[in-house]
Amino acid sequence: MRYISTRGGMPPKSFSEILLSGLSPDGGLAIPETYPQITAAELAAWRNLSYPALAFEILSRFVDDIPADDLRSIVNQTYTAEVFGTPDITPLKTLEPGLHILGLSNGPTLAFKDIAMQLLGNLFQYQLDKTGDELNILGATSGDTGSSAEYAMRGKRGIRVFMLSPLGKMSRFQTAQMFSLQDKNIFNIAIRGVFDDCQDIVKAVSNDHAFKQAHRIGTVNSINWARIVAQVVYYFKGYFAATKSNVEQVSFAVPSGNFGNICAGHVARMMGLPIKRLILATNENDVLDEFFRTGVYRPRTTTETRHTSSPSMDISKASNFERFIFDLTGRNAQQVKELWSAVDQGRPFDLSQTPLFAKIQDYGFVSGSSNHAARIATIRDIHQRYRVLVDTHTADGLKVGQAHRETGVPLICLETALPVKFAESIVEAIGREPKRPAGFEHLEDLPQRFVVKDADVAAVKAYIDEFSRVQ
Repeated sequence: MRYISTRGGMPPKSFSEILLSGLSPDGGLAIPETYPQITAAELAAWRNLSYPALAFEILSRFVDDIPADDLRSIVNQTYTAEVFGTPDITPLKTLEPGLHILGLSNGPTLAFKDIAMQLLGNLFQYQLDKTGDELNILGATSGDTGSSAEYAMRGKRGIRVFMLSPLGKMSRFQTAQMFSLQDKNIFNIAIRGVFDDCQDIVKAVSNDHAFKQAHRIGTVNSINWARIVAQVVYYFKGYFAATKSNVEQVSFAVPSGNFGNICAGHVARMMGLPIKRLILATNENDVLDEFFRTGVYRPRTTTETRHTSSPSMDISKASNFERFIFDLTGRNAQQVKELWSAVDQGRPFDLSQTPLFAKIQDYGFVSGSSNHAARIATIRDIHQRYRVLVDTHTADGLKVGQAHRETGVPLICLETALPVKFAESIVEAIGREPKRPAGFEHLEDLPQRFVVKDADVAAVKAYIDEFSRVQ
């Protein structure tokens, strides 16, 4: 298995070579030369596997330069009942026949990002232990990536985390999860701006190859391929849990901001998992929904990006979308490079008058958007009908998913976080606070440790330079 860049400027590399690197040298994203194809016999053999065993089978198709015994050990160390609260790791909740929620928020930070990030932390540690190197992780978060990354990396030898977040734009719970960490290898940087400012800084630093090499910069954002491949596993797990045989099809409803979560579903479908539809749900920041409806990809400016009650999706430039467009164009790296040269200059691209727009249906994508009133109504409705409480992002997925639901096709909505992370909206919906898991009772009252910076690449570089030298 070798990896290439969506923009064509990187020679094929192994998994370990791309694991720590983030963006490709040409500014593109790493992607497998081909997707492994899963046979009917393999699908049948995997149906009753435990989560760690299934994860090993899928990951080993993408990771062939880590010895099998070592990879199995890393996977078994990652996916435990102690870390995720249940040996099932991602339990399926059935609301009614044919309508399910895949529980993805049982990890240490109560969000789906833990499933990939816990694996990433252990993979990073494995690689660094082999080489004796150090790694400075630079990331951007709109809500859950930051805390998931920091909890996965805290205390790990040779790893420092520099996490950018938009000042005042996350929920109080999300903010406290990150800023209350006192570990010496964790550095929280609150940026005066929106998430896209944070993401732009990460990309600018990643594209400064001299700085990146000198400071050993890596990334944990979903531009890191290991994040995507780890998430592919729960699409298979959810499919097996919701079906009785491998001739059935299912559809997945996926709340989408940076396109990483649903990109993993796209990969699973390309591998041969019987997915009928990938239902993409956005909030008021509907750049992705607009593309799938109209063929126009028009990233918003930072002043256009709206602060919403599903803040982890307050994103108007979706990094992982480039991976899908690479596949949509027939893996035409030159075309992707041209399209993203427009995007990188703040311009839209329009595929509506090209054969590519009609081709989207071959990949199973449909989309829709939600807003504050709709998500509050959905939270209330799901709670009243099924006695199940969901967070604001999962509510967006349920709202759009149900609009595209088809008779006879099980619909699996991906949970993104526990409701406690968005208590204000839950109170608005059902009139009371969501239950807090043990250990999180007074999270917002803990001392917080962070610095505030302008949305300025040079200022962030200077901060990294200063603190990455502190041992």
